[in-house]
Amino acid sequence: MTTKFHSTILTPGVALLLLSVLSTGCESAHEATATHPADAGPIKWVSYSDDVFAQARREHKFVLLDLEAVWCHWCHVMDQTTYSDPQVRKLIGTQYIAVRVDQDSRPDLSSRYENYGWPATVVFAADGSEIVKRQGYIAPASMASMLRAIDRDPTPGPSIEKAAAISANNASALSPDVRKTLIDRLNTAYDDRLGAWGDSQKFLSWDNVEYCMVHASDPRYQKMARQTLTAQLQLLDPAWGGVYQYSTNGDWQHPHFEKIMQMQAENLRIYSQAYALWHHGDDLRAVQAIQRYVRTFLTNSDGAFYASQDADLHEGEHSADYFALNDTQRRAQGIPRVDTHIYARENGWMIAALVQLYCATGDQQTLADARQAAEWIIAHRAATDGGFHHGDADPAGPYLGDTLAMGRAFLSLYTATADPKWLDRASQAAAFIDSRFHATIGFNTAVSVTATPEFDENVMLARFTNLLFHYTGQASQRKIAEHAMRYLTTSQTATHHGYMVGGLLLADREISQDPIHITVLGSRDASGSQALFSTAIGYFDQYKRVDFFDPKVGPPPNTDVEFPSLTEPAAFLCTRNSCSAPMFAPAKLLTRLAAVH
Repeated sequence: MTTKFHSTILTPGVALLLLSVLSTGCESAHEATATHPADAGPIKWVSYSDDVFAQARREHKFVLLDLEAVWCHWCHVMDQTTYSDPQVRKLIGTQYIAVRVDQDSRPDLSSRYENYGWPATVVFAADGSEIVKRQGYIAPASMASMLRAIDRDPTPGPSIEKAAAISANNASALSPDVRKTLIDRLNTAYDDRLGAWGDSQKFLSWDNVEYCMVHASDPRYQKMARQTLTAQLQLLDPAWGGVYQYSTNGDWQHPHFEKIMQMQAENLRIYSQAYALWHHGDDLRAVQAIQRYVRTFLTNSDGAFYASQDADLHEGEHSADYFALNDTQRRAQGIPRVDTHIYARENGWMIAALVQLYCATGDQQTLADARQAAEWIIAHRAATDGGFHHGDADPAGPYLGDTLAMGRAFLSLYTATADPKWLDRASQAAAFIDSRFHATIGFNTAVSVTATPEFDENVMLARFTNLLFHYTGQASQRKIAEHAMRYLTTSQTATHHGYMVGGLLLADREISQDPIHITVLGSRDASGSQALFSTAIGYFDQYKRVDFFDPKVGPPPNTDVEFPSLTEPAAFLCTRNSCSAPMFAPAKLLTRLAAVH
């Protein structure tokens, strides 16, 4: 789920975002209101597979791929206008095999065409080579003209560019010059007037905001984070909670109303971090609103999470008037369709976010929700050897994103509970990723021969496995992180993502230093131990290692120092080979943490 704007790639759940809007505004109104001719037969859509190209070779046809999002307004409009137009239907019926794919269901295709927004239209020759790639809504006349032109001359057009080869790189950290370039880009692209980055679409860039919070001792970064968090509150649904996808027109007043799981999860995670750092009431109200929405609309009866909710009450009709209503008024008209697919990746995102909320607030029901979803995914989406399938049908999987998101979720659960079963599952996920997705440069998004590395997945993988290594001491996990970073630090990768660089800067920071390491020594049943542990996991910085050493249970993994025998619970702030004097009060621990940070 990624997309691109201003030469910037966002994450898989945001592929969702931006480009379809840019394309739609250029089309004339009369083209967008074509009627459904009664005498035109429907297009015979088929699923994407190698069989499609075999059929195309037999029948001497082209292949047209409509890569849509089930929640996407302009996808609905294109279906009702362009693909209902008699000339378009005739051309497709005689010259093309029509393939339709929900991009959420196929992360391999979503990753490959993330720069083209949704809907993305790709036309292939029968041998599978690309002829045309188009982003966003295409009006009927434009589509018919394109289809005829391809039939006359199937030579690949200017939209088909050969991907630049990525050179091998031995550096697992950014060079000082590249690091400075990225920091300068993050600073200069910030909108000081309205908040957030860029001047076209407005939304919360979670990695950029997290980077600013990590550096909040600098007033400039604190202002950037707080201003963006405050502005983003305007994209919270006032009736149901949950966060809208983004706002257009360069301001916060023109939301697009789809609600996608990654946006819910990452907003929940970042507002939880912000609450842990500043204890602002607005941040707490934001997480409560998102959590309330997810529980009401995107959670099944067994506690697992659905994929998204549509932007439209009636497909293809703008819903601004509908979303201006209160809860009762909306329900009287109906509820926009919820995509009830349950994907491991989306659940992993939300589990990690819920754990972050639990750490910030101590709410036990939130932790129970995270555990319940994790157990459901283990029971229903687990593959062999520690990996995960995407959904109940996984035709081209497994995909990196599912096992990666669940691995990060497991590590979060271990941090919050000190239950070793979650650390074991995180380690199994890392091993599965290394065995299935390891490429010459970085880690591919899927196991297929056409798969390539994806920026945001490699950022998340580097951060996940580097922190996992510090918990377990397993050198193989550190090597995974370093291999991902060698892809991210190449000149072809590091500087080609616009101002969405916060995640890479965080990964670079983390790979270059040890995490904050806190060890709580004492019985797990003792209230003093629990108070110290809650304080430690509630500290906002995500790059931390929190160990719980109960002498009756035994030391945690990767323990490299000896601890004294004490009569009461204590916390220690540790470095690689030594620890501080014991701290017996949570307030003392917080004071020491603040001094270190």
